[in-house]
Amino acid sequence: PRGVSLTAAGEVLLRHARRLQALQEDARDELASLQGVRSGRLAIGASTTIGSYLLPALLERFHRSNPGIRISVVVANTRHIQQQLMDYALDIGLTEGFVEHDAFHAEVFASDRLVPVASAAFARTHEIRDLTSLETAPCILRESGSGTRAVVERAFARHELCPRPLMSLGSTEAIKRIAAAGLGYAVVSKLAVAEELSDGRLVQLEVPELTFERSLHLIRLKERSIPSAVSAFMHLLKSESADEAHAF
Repeated sequence: PRGVSLTAAGEVLLRHARRLQALQEDARDELASLQGVRSGRLAIGASTTIGSYLLPALLERFHRSNPGIRISVVVANTRHIQQQLMDYALDIGLTEGFVEHDAFHAEVFASDRLVPVASAAFARTHEIRDLTSLETAPCILRESGSGTRAVVERAFARHELCPRPLMSLGSTEAIKRIAAAGLGYAVVSKLAVAEELSDGRLVQLEVPELTFERSLHLIRLKERSIPSAVSAFMHLLKSESADEAHAF
């Protein structure tokens, strides 16, 4: 009635059981692909900006070309995605955060621009000009473990400064709404605030040190084979990214 939890030995066994199950499914998918069967599974982990603003259109195109492949998606912060990959719960991860583990193969598939934004009223009253003036201004940041937060903190640290978050939230949409209400500034993907910048709900603050591009990473475990479904999605991802780069 009070529930059960795994012992330390149980946690170890569960981790290996997940890997064995994933390897079995990988083998089944590869054998099916040799026979020309367009089926299988694809488990993707995506950090918040990618999962909300880039992945939906990609998944629609992928499903149209590969209707027999079962797709599951986990949207979480970079730290969680990396752990899910280590546990064999995901095939690949698409993250904004930094990859700092020897177990992963990582490659850049696109770039994203981060910009500081706030309501017009906030921008008028706080006279934001540089990182020093931003350091003491109220800000709304992503939660610890987020790739976006890591990028922001590193930008401040390079100037020996430290932001003082008024709030830490795990939702970009919530952050945008709070910033639009005038409670503080936020640093978010320009992809995420295109509509708000267009209609005036938010304005971009001119702070060159906090306006920069970051790499978006495709990550996977080095020790794991690449089933046909994963290979097909990776091909689509890279071709779409190449087309975007060519367009710009």
